[in-house]
Amino acid sequence: MSSPDTPDLAALGPRLPSPLREAEDDRFARRGLRLLLKRDDLIHPELIGNKWRKLAPNLAAAHGRTVLTFGGAYSNHLRATAAAGRLLGLPTVGVVRGQELAGRPLNPSLARCAADGMRLHFVDRSTYRRKTEPDVLARVLRAAGAEDAYVVPEGGSNTEAVRGCRALGEELRGRADVVALACGTGGTLAGLAAGLAPGQRALGIAVLKGGFLAADTAELQRRAFGGRRGEWALDDRFHFGGYARTSAGLDAFAGDFENRHGLPVERLYVAKLLYGLVALAEEGAFPRGTTVAAVITGRPFP
Repeated sequence: MSSPDTPDLAALGPRLPSPLREAEDDRFARRGLRLLLKRDDLIHPELIGNKWRKLAPNLAAAHGRTVLTFGGAYSNHLRATAAAGRLLGLPTVGVVRGQELAGRPLNPSLARCAADGMRLHFVDRSTYRRKTEPDVLARVLRAAGAEDAYVVPEGGSNTEAVRGCRALGEELRGRADVVALACGTGGTLAGLAAGLAPGQRALGIAVLKGGFLAADTAELQRRAFGGRRGEWALDDRFHFGGYARTSAGLDAFAGDFENRHGLPVERLYVAKLLYGLVALAEEGAFPRGTTVAAVITGRPFP
């Protein structure tokens, strides 16, 4: 039973489990594969996809305190946290990478955060890189006037979030052989893999360069579950130059997928996932008879 200070997340009416729909696609069918779309983008109109799964347990753990988190100027995570604060009546603070942005007009993403009541605090990039160091974090909290805030890490991936994402795997038990998703911080992959049944495997398509996600995902599982859980792997060939990088070719691919399946394709994460799956199918990476489920973790920002 929740305490009086714990927000009633059920009152927001999340659509759980999220829909699982088959997508008839000749690029998979001619190789003997089935493609399913796990529509986490339909969980909630403002707390979309893995943002709901990662934020919900953290919002509950905050027990009504101010929620402070981190992100870049176009962060989906900041927007989702700000929307949650407005919907639940929780104060939120967003620590934004880039002190130089403080004196400029807000871009549409940050303007949405501010309109939802999030107080924005800009920091220089050097400080931002060191934000997980205890003394640096303490200085940031003091400067933001949020020393008593409940802190959620960039991207929302912490122990609470990983445990929350385990439900995604549980919803897909026995429904697919391979469950694939786009990965930025590894938190959703860590929880998803832990929730799948034996014999299923999770595949993460990295949207950032650097090759650090495997170690980060393993560490997140260690903290959440005491060790590695489930069968999972990462493919880092489809980042298109790194986070927030796209190309004309990727945009054309996403537009074609939208036309084929009536699915709004978010470009920074979901498009890279779907592109990677088509490429892997063409490479013969999946044996005939494999059912592949693609987790649609977000949708385009209007």
